[in-house]
Amino acid sequence: MKRTSLYLIIFAVAAAGAGAGSWLANRTPTGAQETKPAPATATATATSTQDASAIATELRAMLDAYRKIIVLTHDEATLPAAERAQANRIGQQLFHENQERIGRVETALTTLIASNNPRRFDAISTLLDYIESGDGLYDADRLAFRETLRSLQAQIASDSSLAAIKLHKRISEDLDALAEIERNYEKEIRAIFGRYDTRAIELKREKWDSYIAYLKKLYTRERILKEYGVVLPYPAAPEPEPAAPEPGAPPQAGREGAEIFGKSLPKKTVLLTFDDGPHRRYSEEIAAILKQYNAPAIFFNVGRNLGALDAQGAAKLSANAQVSRKLKDAGYVLANHSLTHAQLSKQTGAKLKSEILDTDTLLKAVDPQRSSLFRFPYGARNREGMQLLADAQLTSMMWNIDSLDWADPVPSSIADRVLRSVEKEGRGIILFHDIHERTVKALPMILERLAAEGYQFAGWDGAKFQVDSKAAPAPAPRAAATGYANSWAILVGIDNYPKWPRLEYAVRDAEGVERLLVQKFGFAQERVITLKNEQATRQGILAAFHDRLAHGGLQPNDRVFVFFAGHGATRKLSSGRDLGYIVPFDADPNNLATDAIPMTEIQNIAESLPAKHALFVMDACYSGLGLTRGAANASFLRDNARRLGRQMLTAGGTDQLVADGGPNGHSVFTWTLMQGLGGKGDLNGDGLITATELAAYVAPAVSSVSQQTPAFGSLPGSEGGDFVFELPEETEFLTAGTAQLSNDAIALNTRLDAQASKATGTVVVKDLQGGETRLKAPAAVPVSSRQQAQRANDLGLQLYREKQYAQAEAQFTEALKLRPDFALAANNLGFVFYKQDRFVEAARWFENTVKIDPSRAIAYRNLGDAYVRSKQPQKARAAFTTYLELAPTGAGATYAKEQLQKL
Repeated sequence: MKRTSLYLIIFAVAAAGAGAGSWLANRTPTGAQETKPAPATATATATSTQDASAIATELRAMLDAYRKIIVLTHDEATLPAAERAQANRIGQQLFHENQERIGRVETALTTLIASNNPRRFDAISTLLDYIESGDGLYDADRLAFRETLRSLQAQIASDSSLAAIKLHKRISEDLDALAEIERNYEKEIRAIFGRYDTRAIELKREKWDSYIAYLKKLYTRERILKEYGVVLPYPAAPEPEPAAPEPGAPPQAGREGAEIFGKSLPKKTVLLTFDDGPHRRYSEEIAAILKQYNAPAIFFNVGRNLGALDAQGAAKLSANAQVSRKLKDAGYVLANHSLTHAQLSKQTGAKLKSEILDTDTLLKAVDPQRSSLFRFPYGARNREGMQLLADAQLTSMMWNIDSLDWADPVPSSIADRVLRSVEKEGRGIILFHDIHERTVKALPMILERLAAEGYQFAGWDGAKFQVDSKAAPAPAPRAAATGYANSWAILVGIDNYPKWPRLEYAVRDAEGVERLLVQKFGFAQERVITLKNEQATRQGILAAFHDRLAHGGLQPNDRVFVFFAGHGATRKLSSGRDLGYIVPFDADPNNLATDAIPMTEIQNIAESLPAKHALFVMDACYSGLGLTRGAANASFLRDNARRLGRQMLTAGGTDQLVADGGPNGHSVFTWTLMQGLGGKGDLNGDGLITATELAAYVAPAVSSVSQQTPAFGSLPGSEGGDFVFELPEETEFLTAGTAQLSNDAIALNTRLDAQASKATGTVVVKDLQGGETRLKAPAAVPVSSRQQAQRANDLGLQLYREKQYAQAEAQFTEALKLRPDFALAANNLGFVFYKQDRFVEAARWFENTVKIDPSRAIAYRNLGDAYVRSKQPQKARAAFTTYLELAPTGAGATYAKEQLQKL
């Protein structure tokens, strides 16, 4: 079958718009009808396949970046200023990464074409197959490869073999088709320029919009920014306008005077500037267009495009430098755009100095009278960079009108954007790039319209325009406190009953609760009484209440937490009423009334305690205790501090068995209790967990995964007070050593959380008499945005430990939106990326962390690991070295030294 010309199917493209895969799908390899050449050797075939595979990988990465740039800059005029600036900055970073990718592809193609591999043209044909008919490619996608195809066409042209001639023809057809697709998009918006005559028509680009809609299914602007280390904070309250400067005061940074933005240009006057050249083809084409309109311009050159410095610091110019000489001879101004187009706001010392001064040396070799203008790549500068400019007698020139020609592949769209921006601004400096064919195509449309509208084109005479005829805030105090003086606990766990069935997990349950109270909630160890197995006799348990608490100095503003894990029993009294018991170590089943501890006695103990609040949590099943409930109100903390609280939460009712076999050696009830106290019980998100909230989380969750029906209520003597846990602020920086839950724990938590997610404002749970009680969490205590950020970070840590990485990422992102200078959340977001093998994104967030908090040693260790995994050994060495300087005897010092030895 004869290979169908790509150009001949363009009518199908025009009809189908940007439909996926609408390019030729049945293209056969070049020369399919010709006599096949002699079989290539296996080695040649393998080599060409490897070369094509490596280049194809780069092409796919080029397309990915191209798509992200479009998503970032789509509707950029409608974005808030801060978001627009960040989207443009990251978009430009993506663009320049893509330029380096294009350079690598061109080098690889040059090497492949120059080789004697007999399968080299087959390999190139395979790459063209992808560009022409790759699965999932939209027509607009293929515009990403236009410059690569032009370069390939030029290289193939030097080969006179029949295979090369056929390949050259195929590439020419592809370029013609790309031009037609570009024209199709332009037809959709061509009438846009009629807005200067008729402004009531609103043009729609339906084909392009369908492509944008597709891209937005693949990417979001927020997601792309986050991958590049940016989370936009929530909008702050408007700041008051700054006071006018005193007469004679130096100009403020970022305003005309300190830097040049073009605001001082006369009305209806623009200055044209072109960055990133010189380009071997497009720079001179742009100059020719400018000459037609008698328009001056400034060309900001990247130093490495001009040449390099030798060991003695002397300039060695490349062939590209001749392009700049021609521009200078034609009357255009040459200026400095750094050596490598690095983001100079992140550079310091010798590296920053080299970026500025080495390019200045190269420019002087091209033009001894080079201008004193400098433009920071991406507009990103720091104080040190500005000082270096001043020392070198250079001046920063910025811009106020961005063509976005680096992002938008459609020339007429670029022209429309510039014309709209000029109309809005009225004057200014326009940013273009002289390395794109689309800029060459857009420029005549722009200049033609500006000239027709009476705009003037400014130049630069060497000194002026010429126109012819961040300390982090201190932690904020909490908005509310629980008001307890001291915290006490009595914890009982019994496994080895001599006369009752042995248990497996009760002791571990008591020990786990003890660790939680001491390590998380700050209970003093000396005020935590733990009784295990033979210590937990009837006498021992009662003595803990009557003697040890009383003699320990229990006070009216204290709280008491009681936990019992063991057997429970229910005895039916002669009146027919049920009475519940907790079973001590030494109880005889035949003497329950005398050996066990009845609930009536627990009630008496609770009522006699001089503490403000007491909470009894019984991981045992029994029945026989009447419960009452008090309602909550909005002034919860104030009122709660005045009311006594005596509450109880039990694991289940009569004839129910406690479900052992939970994760990490705990019963299901205690595991759920610990998850609630870990933060999941904070149902209203205010950083406080009340006993009511805890029960509202635990009871339905346990019922959903076991045959138990936990019960909750207030004991006699309670005045409606609610026991309160105040969640501490997590301070853990995630590292490789951070523990995560086991798979069975994660599985159970998933089931528990599924039930918790169904909860509404009111939760119905059982009381111990088999009835129902309705629980409603108190109104949330107001907290600051800083506290909200901390809460989001803490929730992110919980989710990370459960390996819910997407949800953890969302919480750390929320924390950074609320508090952009939150180093802890920045590190933790980076580690979530690291854990998912996204090492480049992780490194960006660890870089943000040390920028926010340069003394945070652990972040440098994380950064070193990310650099190692992203194959940046020099940066990894620097990060590990800094870690050792900050923490020479730290826990990770040995590891850091080992990594340095490997590097």
